[in-house]
Amino acid sequence: MKEPDDQDTDEEKSVTSKSDGKKSLRSSKSESRSPVQEDDTFLEDATDETFTEGEESYLEEDSDEERLEGSLSSFQYDDLQSTRVSQQTPAPAVEEAEEEVKKKISESFFYDYMELASMPFVTLDSDIPLDLLTLVHSFGYDCRKRANLQLLDNSIAIYIAGNQLIFLNLKTKEQIYLRSSSGEGIGVIGVHPHKTYFTVAEKGSFPDIIIYEYPSLRPYRILRDGTEKGYAYVNFNYSGTLLASVGSNPDYTLTIWNWKEEQPILRTKAFSQEVFKVTFNPDNEEQLTTSGSGHIKFWEMAFTFTGLKLQGSLGRFGKTTTTDIEGYMELPDGKVLSGSEWGNMLLWEGGLIKVELCRGTSKSCHNGPINQIMLDEGEVITVGSDGCVRIWDFETIDTADTIDETGLLEIEPINELQVDKNVNLFSMIKMSETGNNFWLAQDANGAIWKLDLSFSNITQDPECLFSFHSGAVEAVAVSPLTYLMATTALDCSVRIYDFASKTLLTQMKFKQGGTALVWVPRMVNFTGAEIIVGFEDGVVRILELYDPKGLTIFVGRKKISDADIRLKQVFKPHTARVTALAYERDGEILATGSKDQTVFFFEVERDYKPIGYINTPGPVCQLMWSPMSH
Repeated sequence: MKEPDDQDTDEEKSVTSKSDGKKSLRSSKSESRSPVQEDDTFLEDATDETFTEGEESYLEEDSDEERLEGSLSSFQYDDLQSTRVSQQTPAPAVEEAEEEVKKKISESFFYDYMELASMPFVTLDSDIPLDLLTLVHSFGYDCRKRANLQLLDNSIAIYIAGNQLIFLNLKTKEQIYLRSSSGEGIGVIGVHPHKTYFTVAEKGSFPDIIIYEYPSLRPYRILRDGTEKGYAYVNFNYSGTLLASVGSNPDYTLTIWNWKEEQPILRTKAFSQEVFKVTFNPDNEEQLTTSGSGHIKFWEMAFTFTGLKLQGSLGRFGKTTTTDIEGYMELPDGKVLSGSEWGNMLLWEGGLIKVELCRGTSKSCHNGPINQIMLDEGEVITVGSDGCVRIWDFETIDTADTIDETGLLEIEPINELQVDKNVNLFSMIKMSETGNNFWLAQDANGAIWKLDLSFSNITQDPECLFSFHSGAVEAVAVSPLTYLMATTALDCSVRIYDFASKTLLTQMKFKQGGTALVWVPRMVNFTGAEIIVGFEDGVVRILELYDPKGLTIFVGRKKISDADIRLKQVFKPHTARVTALAYERDGEILATGSKDQTVFFFEVERDYKPIGYINTPGPVCQLMWSPMSH
């Protein structure tokens, strides 16, 4: 496989040319949002922090595509802890226009959340109130979004679900919400090392990074114009004074922020392909690492005769197959340990692979990609898409070296935990409970787990705390009798929720994803306990919800009953995904539509015996029977 060369000069030019348009956008955004003034002197003059016109062009071309990436030589960085941006001489043509002095932001300054949060759209001539609909509970979780499980304290976890940031109390299971400011979704979240702030990096057109204070949840700082469409990752340095962000397609912009002053310090293009992650080295805050599609890159904030720059060195795979790198970890001595798509660990030193680590008999460290690597209490922890957590000896890895031409070194884990079958561990975060070694784990197959990594004779089994659909919900139907809701998705599951008690009652797995679903009307099934589901392979299934204790109707119950689903009938009318299901108004005929451009009709009372079908000019999107008036 060919190695990436990161040669993308033309693309950098296009990103640079767009930076001129960001200034007016920033002005319009800031004027439309009035801050909450906590202090009469919340803005103080600071003539030593001026942002000149010349500094609007953040991205420079690579002078050396293999070793260096220049960045904002016009920015000076006198002290990594103070994160000051020095004044530059403005270009003569715009000197007068840039005379306005930048203001130093007061520590007690906050924005108004209600002016930032995206609101429903209502037409001007409508009398519909904005608060007509209120979010009561969310059953969703973007489980395949990177780092989408963070802890603010032992009992409060945060994660993204669509346009909402959800605060979940792990003890009471209560939720509170913050809305996206752009209204176009949230890219990624991050938490300050002191747990006193958290970041919400948005998606949209030139989206913002909003930094909220915790536990007040007040918007504290807004970082603007860091990317064009959305953020892929954010990370605070160990001391919490700097924030690194990297954008998603198309610009992949890497920015180092003095976030308390809302100022970028350094900015450059991270790579020409997708970048998954950026992190500061916890032992050397002048060093960073980025990784992504077919690459890993090592960065250093270095002073040159033209000022502070980000110098980027692209990792060279050499004889090793080029791989996407999802998980990695900086070691204290400057080496970097990364994962690979085939499950082995790669030890990097000086931009080259020093050794590839595998298990005995050349077995891979994990069966599939390693999604996260961490150092905890002197041990290396790897988290794999195979649902395994493995613990390795740090000294063995740190001193590892090749012993033959294969470049492989066999090592064995100290301990391992197989969470469960059909689990894809994407990230983990440690719960700081005294005397325990509990972790929360993000399962990309739609769950949040609590794991005990104590590996003792009293170690608890993995506990699935919450379960979700692992992708977009394709169809929803509500019971005609009670507070039950049925959903299906391409994750091959059908789920039943009690939305009055905000509880998932049961689910059933299939080999194909669900694409259409309706609750069978009571004139067909008086108990109201049947649903009919269409699948992506053209199959239609009738499922019955029942209580294993013998009760089939859930009306009027005060406590959550045990519930389960059983298959009642199955037939396959279509050759492609079922897109629509509709009962005739008397419940005598069922119509099914499909992407295969057909509509089939079934006689309900005769066990859904097929009556006939019609061809349609194109794929069927929706079916609706005409009312009696027709």
